[in-house]
Amino acid sequence: MKYYIIAGEASGDLHGANLIKAIYQEDIDATIHYWGGDLMQQAGGTLVKHYRDLAFMGFIEVLFNLRTILKNITLCKKDINAFQPDVLIFIDYPGFNMRIAKWAKKIGIKTHYYISPQIWAWKEGRIKDIKRDVDALYVILPFEKTFYEEKHQFPVNFVGHPLIDEIANRKQVTDITFRKENGLDQRPIIAILPGSRKQEISKMLEVMLSIVEDFKDYQFVIAGAPSQNESLYQAFIKNQNIHLLLNKTYDLLSFSYAALVTSGTATLETALFKVPQVVCYKGNQISYEIAKRIIKLKYISLVNLILDKEVVTELIQSDFNKKRLKEELSNILVDSNRTELFIAYYDLEKKLGGIGASKKTAQLIVEAAKT
Repeated sequence: MKYYIIAGEASGDLHGANLIKAIYQEDIDATIHYWGGDLMQQAGGTLVKHYRDLAFMGFIEVLFNLRTILKNITLCKKDINAFQPDVLIFIDYPGFNMRIAKWAKKIGIKTHYYISPQIWAWKEGRIKDIKRDVDALYVILPFEKTFYEEKHQFPVNFVGHPLIDEIANRKQVTDITFRKENGLDQRPIIAILPGSRKQEISKMLEVMLSIVEDFKDYQFVIAGAPSQNESLYQAFIKNQNIHLLLNKTYDLLSFSYAALVTSGTATLETALFKVPQVVCYKGNQISYEIAKRIIKLKYISLVNLILDKEVVTELIQSDFNKKRLKEELSNILVDSNRTELFIAYYDLEKKLGGIGASKKTAQLIVEAAKT
């Protein structure tokens, strides 16, 4: 069978890689083409286009790059036509993927969506498009099943969260080895996760690093994204107490005492590693003002959304400043506050449904592709 997968950012690359491995286990004759990244390449199949050429975030940024986005959509349609897949699999990235889904459905290609567009946050009207253009939807957050099936009468498959598998199956290193190999001393580690996109990192990292001098009993380590060059981070590093590790985020989180995390999938990853965190976000001011008026959520972090309460502090836009960041980091270094976080994190993991998300999804997709 022939499978075509479209993932448009770092988290999609991670989940896409695990899905590819699972598909090969279910269908040993599978031929897979995809838009994704380095992790999907390592899993096998043929990379058509790398996500680093696709990741535009924010209303203004998308507008400025509209010509490039439209060219990519045209290229994608041509490549799908040439490949003639038995099933087309979308991973998140709805602005792009929903356009392809509409086109693909019209020409009779089976459309499967793994990791739902976040229409529960904004653009709920997209449910009409999903019902029309998506043959099967696989959701990874527990409240999404209720949202789709009870509110919108659209059946979905809750498969659990693939991050649980990724964390459980990773190769582990010891604390001593990790510190020795990466030039770290014995002080507690504060991880800095500034995001995966260049524009995110540029907005977030300077403020995150501004408090380093106030915490000299700790060492700060930046988790560099695999899609970015070291030079991007080095431009912000002006202190010997700051280390940079490229593509070692999970090892870093394994041994971190606390973390400063840009809002996104990384907030959930940090929680699953049981690391107390401060969630941060700052975007283009115009994009933020637009988003504030149309997004209907009480929280921006997945941790708080899933637990439906403020478990981790969120510093958004003007609140994301040196003074507040220093205060909130100090708070999560206090033992009593950390205990409460750990209890909440264990509750979070229970709600996510256990291991096997990629395997369950692959089994359902392969079975559907055969019919």
